[in-house]
Amino acid sequence: MGTHWLCCGGFFWSELAMDADTDGSGGPDESGRRRKVHGMLKLYYGLDEEGKISEKSQSLDPCDINGPHFDPELYLNKLRRECSLAELMDQETCMVKQIRSLDSDMQTLVYENYNKFISATDTIRKMKNDFKKMEDEMDCLSANMAAITDFSANISGTLQDQHAQITKLSAVHTLLRKLQFLFELPARLNKCLELKAYAQAVSFHRRARCVLQQYSHLPSFKGIQDDCHAIMDMLAQELRQRFRDGGTSAKDLSECVELLLQLDEPAEELCDKFLSHARSRLEADLQGLEAEIRPYPTAVKDASARRSSAGSPTDSSPKTSSLPSPTPNTDILEFIDRGCNEFVSSLCLVIASYQELFINHAQTGELASKNIPQMANRKLHVFVDDLAAQYFSLVERRIQEEKGVSDNSLLVRALDRFHRRLQAVSKLLPNSTVPNQGTEIVIRAATERVKQYLAALQSFYMDSLTDVRQALAAPRLSVAGGTGSGGGPHLGGGATSRDAPNSLPELLSILSASILNQIKSVLASVHLFTAKDITFSNKPYFKGEFCSQGVRESLVVNFIKFVCQSSRQFCESAGDKGGSTPPALLLLLSRLCLDFETSTISYILTLTDEQFLVQHHSPVTPVTILCTEAREAAQKLLNHYVKVQGLNISQMLRKSVETRDWVNTIEPRNVRAVMKRVVEDATSIDVQVGLLYEEGVRKAHSSDSSKRTFSVYSSSRQQVRYAASYTPSAPMDTNLLSNIHKLFSERIDIFSSVEFNKVSVMTGIIKISLKTFLECVRLRTFGRYGLQQIQVDCHYLQMYLWRFVSDENLVHFLLDEIVGSCAHRCLDPSPMEQSVIEVICERG
Repeated sequence: MGTHWLCCGGFFWSELAMDADTDGSGGPDESGRRRKVHGMLKLYYGLDEEGKISEKSQSLDPCDINGPHFDPELYLNKLRRECSLAELMDQETCMVKQIRSLDSDMQTLVYENYNKFISATDTIRKMKNDFKKMEDEMDCLSANMAAITDFSANISGTLQDQHAQITKLSAVHTLLRKLQFLFELPARLNKCLELKAYAQAVSFHRRARCVLQQYSHLPSFKGIQDDCHAIMDMLAQELRQRFRDGGTSAKDLSECVELLLQLDEPAEELCDKFLSHARSRLEADLQGLEAEIRPYPTAVKDASARRSSAGSPTDSSPKTSSLPSPTPNTDILEFIDRGCNEFVSSLCLVIASYQELFINHAQTGELASKNIPQMANRKLHVFVDDLAAQYFSLVERRIQEEKGVSDNSLLVRALDRFHRRLQAVSKLLPNSTVPNQGTEIVIRAATERVKQYLAALQSFYMDSLTDVRQALAAPRLSVAGGTGSGGGPHLGGGATSRDAPNSLPELLSILSASILNQIKSVLASVHLFTAKDITFSNKPYFKGEFCSQGVRESLVVNFIKFVCQSSRQFCESAGDKGGSTPPALLLLLSRLCLDFETSTISYILTLTDEQFLVQHHSPVTPVTILCTEAREAAQKLLNHYVKVQGLNISQMLRKSVETRDWVNTIEPRNVRAVMKRVVEDATSIDVQVGLLYEEGVRKAHSSDSSKRTFSVYSSSRQQVRYAASYTPSAPMDTNLLSNIHKLFSERIDIFSSVEFNKVSVMTGIIKISLKTFLECVRLRTFGRYGLQQIQVDCHYLQMYLWRFVSDENLVHFLLDEIVGSCAHRCLDPSPMEQSVIEVICERG
């Protein structure tokens, strides 16, 4: 029984604990302590947060001191078994503290809720008294309402006989008042005209118009009707005059139009008059804008156009800064601001006023059945489209004058303001095409801007190449003893070039960095069109097609293609002797295109895709195609460089062979100077190519590579060839032996493509040079000493040229062919001893 009472009391005290949660007394610490105490009580009694009995499964452990199946004896036995004496003492101390804390919390809850019990008792007692008094008042009110109902019924019964008579007299009185109004109507209308109360006059006339029309067959009513018509004609004339003046306020004008429409004035005529007056003011604003577009005489522009069209058709790199365009008095942003603040604002005001006059008001009252809104709306659209077309024409003309690409932010801000202000027209005229036309203007301006940036990039690239050519020409002038044959082989090569401030690696680095920086700058400027704070950037065009086709394809991809194509043109324009293009420039451009293929193109396109969030929904140019094109350009440039340098050396060898009398020459005592020059030029070219390309792979050289010329030329096979060629008793034609020897020799492709390394480039140049030397020797006739001189020259070339090629056997074979051809063309083939040749070459 005591346990049951304790549980019920505990539940009751837990309810008090929950009520105490809502008490506002005490600070934060006090409220926190109370919540802790209440939580412990709820936990003990198995209550949830709402005070309801929790449905969670209860613990069945008899040793759980908080569970309903707790057994003290088992719990004590467990503690005795598992705990030491000190732990038992600590457990006892802890339980004593918890018991005291719970007792203290229980007393606190009782004390805190005692006043609430007292207050609740008083409130219940007071409510009993108040409800008793309210019942008495309701009974009294019901009795009063019944008395009032009885009195009302008595009054209605008393006056029922007189109600019909009163209604009849009221109808007669109303009829008399209407007749009095009709007879007094002309006087009233005249008075309204004097007081300029035009709205009141129209209202009076509309009230009486139907009655006068119905009884116009009576003479008295006919006279009143004629007088009213005359007065209303005067009123209509006055309103037309006010409407034509246009100097009144918008409110008065609206009232004037509304009154004219109520007087059956033709609505179409009123619309035309209103729009005509508005057109005159808006065209004045357009004329002011047009005056700002033409600050210079037309003749100046025509002359500029003629100068532009008279340019060279072969110039494939348009320069936007070649002819300065006329600069208006105001910048593009000021021009757009003026157009928006004057023309667009006035146009919006006209649209709003027109709609208020002829569309909104005409949809109510008697005018709704005349279909005025449809007619007025059609005229308004024609009016707006016509003036907007004139305004857009001026804006496009002004945008076309923005030829400079230094600062793109001003144009973007102007286009943003232009597009933003046109949205007001779309709100006033939801079905108007004006906002879409404005968006198309912005799109065309952005597209044209991209074209201008492409032209600027192309111009910058061509100017950069001009600077590179000038830098390449400067060191050449300071090299003593340099030749200018065919562009000069000393460009960018030699020790002087290594110490020069504008060496080939530095020029390549500067050119690549400047191109990349210029592209980044252009992308940053074009990116303004897609900025988040620009209103038209959320249009589908600027999110998709502008980024993919406009920026990526039309700007970046086209510029990369232009770089490759313009570089290839240096190969096509140059003649067989090198033309005016320095060989060093060909080498530098080949390395530039190769760098484009390996890294630059991928970096630029990746940067563009990330910066503009390019969505590849529409077909775009793959990176591999551009890289392939760049590699082809690099290959063509390098092949042409090899051809030009080979022909430069070949020209010296050809002149040295063609200008000498080889039959009557003296016995050779030294190496000819042209051979020394060939070796010097080959060394210079080797240094020049090594500045930009890697070494490459060579075949293993023999230990006597510099002396193999002598051993080859002095072999028994060669001696037999020379002797048999010019011995009458030769058993076999030596030409046949030579041809048989060529069949078993490896074929040499003179003008084959070279690889991107120094060894391959030098091999190609030396092949062209020695092949030219061979062909020149085959066209000449030699004497004894002429053959010996060729032997000396070829041995000298062998001493140095084998170091530059990938396979020394190639040099051996070509020099062998040169000496063999010379021997075939010699009248007295007597070769020089090898030891003498070596002495002459070492001395030379």
